[in-house]
Amino acid sequence: MSIHVIGVDAYALGWVGVELRDGAFGRAVLAASLYEIVANSSGAAVIGVDIPLGMLPDKWRAADTLAADQLGPRRGSIFRVPPRQVWMEADFAAANRLCRDLTGAGLSRQSWALRPKLLEANAIWERHPGLLFEAHPEVSFRTMAGEPLAYAKKTWAGQARRRELLARNGIVLPDQIGPAGQAPPDDILDAAAVAWSAHRMATGTALSHPSPPEETNGSKIAIWY
Repeated sequence: MSIHVIGVDAYALGWVGVELRDGAFGRAVLAASLYEIVANSSGAAVIGVDIPLGMLPDKWRAADTLAADQLGPRRGSIFRVPPRQVWMEADFAAANRLCRDLTGAGLSRQSWALRPKLLEANAIWERHPGLLFEAHPEVSFRTMAGEPLAYAKKTWAGQARRRELLARNGIVLPDQIGPAGQAPPDDILDAAAVAWSAHRMATGTALSHPSPPEETNGSKIAIWY
C-alpha cells in the first residue's frame, strides 16, 4: 500500500503543502486555509504542520526549548509558545501582560502574529486527533544533516543545502510545481522538510522533543522529526 503524507508550512498568503507518495515528491499545493488542505487530503496517513499544536495551561512548552537547543545558529527559528490563555486575549497588549503574569516573561510580536493560523490549526488538531502533528522544518533539516545548518533558509547557500538534503532523502523538488511555485522558495522547502517528518511519522520512525511528549487534557505536545 502506498504511503501518502503531507507537509504544510504557513506563509504570508495562507498555506503551502508538499505531498509525498512513498517518500517521493507527489505534488505541491497552495491554499488560503489549512481547512482546505485537510478537506482535500483524502488518503493521507498524517499531515505535518509547521505551527505549534497544543499549549500548556500556565507555562512554556518543553518542546520549544529542547528543539532550539539542537539548532545551534538556527535556534532563532524556534519561538517559545506561551500558555493557552494568552492566545485567548483580544489584543497584543493584553496577551503580553497575561504572559508576563503567568510566566515572568513577555510575548513577542512575531509569536502573536501567528495567532490566527495557530488557532485554526489547533481547532483542526483537536477535531481530528491522530491526523495532524507538529513538526519544525529546521529540526527536520538538522536531523537529515546530522548537524545544525550553517546558513539561513533565505540565503542562496542555505536553500541549496536544504534542497540537497531533501534530494539525498528521496525528495527531489521539480523546477515546475504549478501554482504552488508562487510561494516563497524557503516556504516550499520548509513544507517538504515537514513532509519528510510526516513520512517518518507514518512509518513509525519519527522521534520527538520532548520524549515522551508532554501531556495536557489527554493531548500529547511535542515537535516531531
